[in-house]
Amino acid sequence: MLEKQPGSLKGQFLLAMPGLKDPNFSGTVSIICEHNQQGAVGIVINRVHANLSGQDIFRELKIDYDPQASSIPIHIGGPVHIEEIFLLHGEPFEWASSLMITSWLAMSNTRDIVESVALKTGPKSFLFALGCAGWGPGQLEAEIKDNAWLTHPVLEEIVYDVPAEKMWDVTMRKIGIDPLLLSNTAGTA
Repeated sequence: MLEKQPGSLKGQFLLAMPGLKDPNFSGTVSIICEHNQQGAVGIVINRVHANLSGQDIFRELKIDYDPQASSIPIHIGGPVHIEEIFLLHGEPFEWASSLMITSWLAMSNTRDIVESVALKTGPKSFLFALGCAGWGPGQLEAEIKDNAWLTHPVLEEIVYDVPAEKMWDVTMRKIGIDPLLLSNTAGTA
């Protein structure tokens, strides 16, 4: 069963506001995979490594792979744990370790799922990333109050079907926001 604490942003997009200048997150779309009293973990989904592909990862791990899997794009999931693999994926969810994010999306990072993706026997829908993003207790909430981020429930058609370079703009428009009308300053009501 999928558990989510009250006030948790688990299963939400985190969209960088135009004023966010941190080079790790400027212009990014992330998915919050876990959010509780200890902090938050997310995966940036709209940045792709220019020089890495599935083939590089499979060779490094000495995993046999289907030739069609060699060109799988590798995303830059965030500035934390940059040498660890994280897969955001759809069904099936029966891997050695899968953290359910929504009813249709999980995050896994065990060798069994990497091997299945390499051999094209794993999930049909997935996103392969190196690294993740992390926030300490209360940090993400404070950044949202400071107008660094917008949040919205994750939309499946964005995760798997929108090219990385268009994802921020498409996501903003899909949730009803014209990016040209966004302000860099937070207001108070």
